[in-house]
Amino acid sequence: MATIKLVILPHAVLKDGTHRIRIAVNHQGITRYIPTRFKVETLTQFRDGQVLNRPDAHTLNIKLRNLLNDYEERLYNIPSLQLYSCTQLKEILHNGTTIDKPSTFQAVATEYIEELRQDKRDNYATLLERNCRYFTNFCKGDILLASITPYIIQNYVRYLKKNYRMNDTTIDMFISRTRTIINRARKQNLVHYDIIPTSVHKIQSPPERELDITIQEIITIRDSSPEERKLIVARDVFMLSYYLGGANLIDILSYDFRNTSHFEYVRTKSRNTKTGDKRISLTIPSEAEPIIERWVNKNTGKLDFGYKFSYSNFSRYMNRGIKSLAESLHIKHKVTYYSARKSFVQHGFELGIPLEILEYCIGQSMKKNRPIFNYLRIMRDHADKAIRTILDNLKLDYPH
Repeated sequence: MATIKLVILPHAVLKDGTHRIRIAVNHQGITRYIPTRFKVETLTQFRDGQVLNRPDAHTLNIKLRNLLNDYEERLYNIPSLQLYSCTQLKEILHNGTTIDKPSTFQAVATEYIEELRQDKRDNYATLLERNCRYFTNFCKGDILLASITPYIIQNYVRYLKKNYRMNDTTIDMFISRTRTIINRARKQNLVHYDIIPTSVHKIQSPPERELDITIQEIITIRDSSPEERKLIVARDVFMLSYYLGGANLIDILSYDFRNTSHFEYVRTKSRNTKTGDKRISLTIPSEAEPIIERWVNKNTGKLDFGYKFSYSNFSRYMNRGIKSLAESLHIKHKVTYYSARKSFVQHGFELGIPLEILEYCIGQSMKKNRPIFNYLRIMRDHADKAIRTILDNLKLDYPH
């Protein structure tokens, strides 16, 4: 158990011959010292944590007691003391601040998970929830954000490898989710780090997913005439995403298509993670209108495929349908819902459409390494022309 007390070090004499009063932090059989601003002139003026033989001894003792009380409260609020070395504990105490409601990892994670569930991003919320459970289990309880150090992250990696036999790729995923919560706390000014804890673990870039399909394969899906309802839904949802600039499923399903000729929205995925209004505004192309008309609920304006289960279940149902449809059409490439988005960008790029316009269409952040475009505002007209170019290209004859 960690303890703290007031001491002076007889051998540590200052240049003026005085002795500085320090706070001794004892933990795991090791002692480290935090210097205070208080000094005594001789060793006889300090004994058993008390200032003696001075006219101002009473005043100094009150100040020292208040200071020690402050450090004791900081010590009390640090969970999982066994995770820290004495040196680390000393740094946490020395750099800590007194706050009414300490910000903890679990508190920030829980708040973010609730936001994700409200936005129907249940899959990602579940992944963060799982990591939060593993991390708090590792820490033997919730942990202050200010207490998270690179040393703890390194030990968390070892913990995941030893207890769950995770490979490096899976561990990278969990550390990435841990980093997400830490970065969220940093953006909210809940915590400040000299060294970001997760920086000690290098996360490998995931391999590029080759999910785009050819223009002819898009045409094959578009012109297919499946009889099974599941495959009809898969075809229509897939093509609608392609027609609407690679829009995500959740954004299409939550949109009110009543009395509008435009598809104007903020991506659910980036709504709570980016500053500013990342609004996308597109004119609904004529190719998309029959699909919307076929499935729109006249009362709500939203697409209704007669599927009454959760969004996550429908997403899986729809992806299975797309896979089955592609197989029935003898498409050799792997096809998922994401293939519509990926193919839209790839086809646009091959047609010479500037990346900045394609990024606007799909709601992707413009890259910071292209500063000239910080002054370029991509408007609906640019996006409409780009989409029209891509969709008109589907009307050309391509070899089968």
